[in-house]
Amino acid sequence: MAGLDDRLLSIEDEILRNMGGLFWIVTDVNKRNQRVRELALRIEPLMAQADIDKIVEDMNNFYPIAELLVDEDIEDIMINHTEGIFAFNSRKGLQKLEEKLDDREVLSRFVAKLKLYMTNTEYDGNVMDIHLPNGSRANVVSSPLGQNITIRNMKRTPLSIIDLINNGTMDYDIAARLWLYVDGLKVRPANLLIGGIPAAGKTTLLNAMFSFFRPDQRIVTIEETYELDTSEVENCAALETSKDLPMQALVKNALRMRPDLVIIGEVRGAEANDMITAMNIGKISMGTIHGATSRDIINRLQHTPMNVPMDIMPVIDAIVVVSSFYSTTSSMRKVTQISEISGLETQVLLSDLYKYDYKTGGAAPILPSVTYRDMLSNLVGITPQAILAEERVRAMILEKMNGIGKRDIRSISETVKAYYDNPDATLHKLDIRGVDPVVKV
Repeated sequence: MAGLDDRLLSIEDEILRNMGGLFWIVTDVNKRNQRVRELALRIEPLMAQADIDKIVEDMNNFYPIAELLVDEDIEDIMINHTEGIFAFNSRKGLQKLEEKLDDREVLSRFVAKLKLYMTNTEYDGNVMDIHLPNGSRANVVSSPLGQNITIRNMKRTPLSIIDLINNGTMDYDIAARLWLYVDGLKVRPANLLIGGIPAAGKTTLLNAMFSFFRPDQRIVTIEETYELDTSEVENCAALETSKDLPMQALVKNALRMRPDLVIIGEVRGAEANDMITAMNIGKISMGTIHGATSRDIINRLQHTPMNVPMDIMPVIDAIVVVSSFYSTTSSMRKVTQISEISGLETQVLLSDLYKYDYKTGGAAPILPSVTYRDMLSNLVGITPQAILAEERVRAMILEKMNGIGKRDIRSISETVKAYYDNPDATLHKLDIRGVDPVVKV
């Protein structure tokens, strides 16, 4: 590949066989390259420096998908062994590339490069989840025809809540409601599930909501493969499952880590009961879950393999559903439903506060929170109307930030933290006049 003759390819293959996982352990690029040089000289002591440099360059080259990995519009890359490469472009949809991996030897070498970044070394090679240098996640599955590779391409700059407003996923009022759910006026954040079909944008939305966390919160995230960007969270333990540490075990262990909030990357099995238990004992929990509607999600929770008893389901405060669909010109993602659990009768009662109208392509205004709002009202000792007024103030903050160009996650996080610390001063700095923070906590 890429200018290496058979001799150098043979040496590169031996280096790759001996370095699986090393690039994850050694994060400094110069140190990585030095390790490669040292191993190359052990294999061939008199190797020319120019040849070593070629091997180093090739090991860091993910041809033929290198350009896709740095393309902000590419969401997923699919390599079907040696038969073809496809990419999902957020603007253009699914596309087939002209390039492909020519044969199984080339495919095997490509997979060996991916394995340099493995974290879960206990996998036997038939199934692997790998973190790439740009933060993307590669899943590799062996088959009789060769390995099949799917790469979830992470944006270099994660989408913020204002980015999601600007691309039509939600409006300011929905964003302010999510802020209220995450914050809970410092007294009681919401137990929240974000639902949707695969690739609907669940993790993207959850990640954007990280800007709303309070700096004094201790957060534990649990994922099968690390995807959430926790860089703006001061006190966070980011956990990843493995063969010896399945999701259920990590959820149980998270309760021993003194969390204020447990975030589960994807709820799909028996860990749902442990999540509900955490909610029930006052450990606020959030996570994503597959389901096209709020009712679908409730049904999934109640049945195998989750088997959550109906009588404890009301500890979940709210369900937010995101969906992906196509317009005439492009693919779109939108928050399509927000529901709160309002009680039990013969089934779990859901109160829909918002639903997107697919027929008209329009969205009705979000209705006031009832169950969760009234609970906060009692806990904080203010009227429900005051909570709604506070929600409106927060919508104005987000709108003002968008107007002055402060749209990135870091800017939003900093402003939110400043608002928690001194709401009056923050409104003054943003030149938001004629309103006062209703709830100062």
